[in-house]
Amino acid sequence: MEDVAPVRWPEAAVPEGTFTSMEALFPKGDEELRSVLRTMEPNEAVMAVKVTEPGEDAGVSSRLTPGMRAFAIQTDVSSGVSGFLRPGDRVDVYWTGRLNEQNATRLVQAGVKLIAIDQSADEDRTFAQIARTVTVEVSPEEVARLTQAQATGRLTLSLVGAEDEIVSNNVEINQQEFLGIEEQVIAKEEKCFVRRRNGEEILSVEIPCTN
Repeated sequence: MEDVAPVRWPEAAVPEGTFTSMEALFPKGDEELRSVLRTMEPNEAVMAVKVTEPGEDAGVSSRLTPGMRAFAIQTDVSSGVSGFLRPGDRVDVYWTGRLNEQNATRLVQAGVKLIAIDQSADEDRTFAQIARTVTVEVSPEEVARLTQAQATGRLTLSLVGAEDEIVSNNVEINQQEFLGIEEQVIAKEEKCFVRRRNGEEILSVEIPCTN
């Protein structure tokens, strides 16, 4: 509480979502303090979106929507745009592995929200860094899907634009499609036979097919 001080602001200039009293910011005083979620500048007005609820931890769990779960995806320099991601971004998740005896890539999860990069949930970070893991917010069913995908192949991330509301779906390409190879069906020549008895032996004799 010693890091916060009340100051006078013009009533018409008070930002929306700002706490207007120490009692509103700390309803139970020192018993239940708030933690800072995002970078704040000196003398900046304290806004509700930048702090936790009273007594709430500032970890990843505080950022999860009710009913959703956090899932960590392993990443590296070859995992798409891992060096340009920040908490709060949305990504499409692609799986690459063996499918129907071919190498294939499939979109397995579209537009998932990132809630942490490595151990950081700071949405205000501006520097590029290759992440080892990213944590996404998904449903329990999607956790199972991503777990299977990560265990059976390699996951790649594709950054979704901030204003992009188009949801990708049914995206898949296999090795033949990527290389432009068309599947050819080779018709087998039809053969006809008749059975003829030669003593105690039955022989199959090829004859011209009439149809």
